[in-house]
Formats: sequence, structure tokens, C-alpha cells
Amino acid sequence: MRIKILSSALEDLYEARLFYEQQGVGLGDYFFDSLFSDIDSLVLYGGIHRKVAGYHRLLSKRFPYAIYYTVENQDLILVTRVLDLRQDPKKIRRALR
Repeated sequence: MRIKILSSALEDLYEARLFYEQQGVGLGDYFFDSLFSDIDSLVLYGGIHRKVAGYHRLLSKRFPYAIYYTVENQDLILVTRVLDLRQDPKKIRRALR
């Protein structure tokens, strides 16, 4: 299975990386590596996660983030958003529209 990360998800990752880097030197890189590890796991486990708002939702193992994705034609995973779960659920729903 192939994974394609859309620009919206890349922007989410970049903003979160900056936030965590401000919290501590090197923490932004750790966040980035951790989330990409979670995204890479979709090659094996893509499509098994619970659906939320029409997207499969993978919860990050180390950070309070969710990876929202769809499975296209059984051979392509589109990662649409990577969102902080500590925000208002209404804001998350708006981001997924």
C-alpha cells in the first residue's frame, strides 16, 4: 500500500512541530519522527481504524494527535489531516470538512 500525505496534513505537522520545538529543544524533531512513524504504520494497518466524520482515525502513540485518512482503491492511503485532540471538538469537525 502507498501513502500520500496531503498538503493540509503537512501544514498541520509543520505547525505542531514548531509548537513542540518551542516547548523544548529537540522536542519538535521527536514529535515529527513519532508522527511519521505512526503514519508509516498505515502501510500495514491502514483501514482498520475507527471512522470519525467519514475518515479513519489513527491515534498517535506518543502525542495527543489524531491522523485522519481515507483508503482509496485498496492500494492508496490519503492522509488528510493531523489534528491536536486537545482542541474543541467543533473545531476538529470544521477542519475535517
